Amino acid sequence: MRKIIHIDMDAFYAAVEQRDDPSLRGKPVVVAWRGARSVVCAASYEARKFGVKSAMPAVRAERLCPQAVFVPPDFVRYKAVSRQVREIFARHTDLIEPLSLDEAYLDVTEPKTLLDSGDAMSATAIEETIRAQIRQETRLTASAGIAPNKFLAKIASDWRKPDGQFVIRPHQVYDFLTPLPVGCIPGVGKVAQQKLEALGVTTVGDLRGIDIGRLQHAFGSFGARLHERAQGIDERQVESDQPVQSISSEDTFEHDVLIDELEPAIRRLAEKTWEASRKVERVGRTVVLKLKTAQFRILTRSHTPDTPPASLEEFVDIALTLRTRVDLPLRTRYRLVGVGLGSFRDPDALPPQSELFSH
Repeated sequence: MRKIIHIDMDAFYAAVEQRDDPSLRGKPVVVAWRGARSVVCAASYEARKFGVKSAMPAVRAERLCPQAVFVPPDFVRYKAVSRQVREIFARHTDLIEPLSLDEAYLDVTEPKTLLDSGDAMSATAIEETIRAQIRQETRLTASAGIAPNKFLAKIASDWRKPDGQFVIRPHQVYDFLTPLPVGCIPGVGKVAQQKLEALGVTTVGDLRGIDIGRLQHAFGSFGARLHERAQGIDERQVESDQPVQSISSEDTFEHDVLIDELEPAIRRLAEKTWEASRKVERVGRTVVLKLKTAQFRILTRSHTPDTPPASLEEFVDIALTLRTRVDLPLRTRYRLVGVGLGSFRDPDALPPQSELFSH
C-alpha cells in the first residue's frame, strides 16, 4: 500500500509577507497589484474572514475588505522560500512532485528517514517532522494530508487548515468519501456538476451508485475517471522532476456563444493562467487559444513572440488577438474556450530567434 503526503503551505505568499514585515502580522493582507485588471495572488487568513480569495479581482477584494493591506507580489522571494521547503522534503524522500511554489506530493512508501532501530518512520511521523522543520527553518506553517493516493491526500490536506494534518487510512476511504460533495473531485466544475445533478448525483456516495457505462455515455472517457474517484481509486504515481511544459485554463459555457462574445471569458481565463504561471520557476513563451465549436470541433491558435510575455496585459492582448486567426464563419457558435501558456523553459535559457504561428 502506497503512502502519499500532500503538503500545502498556508496562505504562502501572504504568510511570507507577514513573516518579513512584522507590521503586517494580524492584519488582513492581500497579495496583489492594485488596478482594475489585477487579481488576488494570495490572501492572509485575516483577509479570508471577509471573503477574500485567491484569483478574485483585486477591486472586489478591496470592496469586501476596505481595511486590507495590499502588497505587490515578490516572486523572487517566494521562489527562494519554496526552494528552502523543497530541500526539507528531499531529506525524507526523492519522490517529490511539486505542483506549484507552495504545494507538493511526496511518496514516502520507502522513505529515507529511518528510526534508530533501522526501521522506516511512519508516514505520519515523517509528515510531523517535515512540518516541524518547515516551522523551525522558515518560520512558516504548512498543512498536510496523508492517504493511499494523490487524490485522497490532496483532499485531506485541506481538512484541518491552517497548520494541521489529516490522515485517511485505507479502511476509512469509503466512509470518508461518501458524504462529500461531488465537486471535490478534480475536473468536476459547474457544468459537470449540473450534468451530475441531472443524474441525481450530489455526493460522492451518489456517484458511486451510478453505473460506469452511464457515466461514460454522459462524460466520455472522463466518466471512467469519475467512477474510479468515487471508489477512492487513483493509480497516478508521484512523478518527481517533471518540468512544467504548459499551463492552461478553460471553461464550458452554459449557452453557446459567438466569437465576438468571447472577450470577457478570454480575459478571465488569461488572468487565471497567468497567475498560475507565476507559481513556477520556468518561463512560458507560447500563448495558446483553444476553442470548441457547438459541433465539438476543436481549434487551437498559438503565437510565440520573440520574447516571453512580460505582463498580464501583454499576455491578454496576444490571447485576444489570436481570435483573428480563426477562419470559421462569424455565425459559428462556441461551447468552450481555453487560454494557455506553453513552451516553458528555464529562465536562463535563450529566447527563440523567430516568431512562430501554428494552427
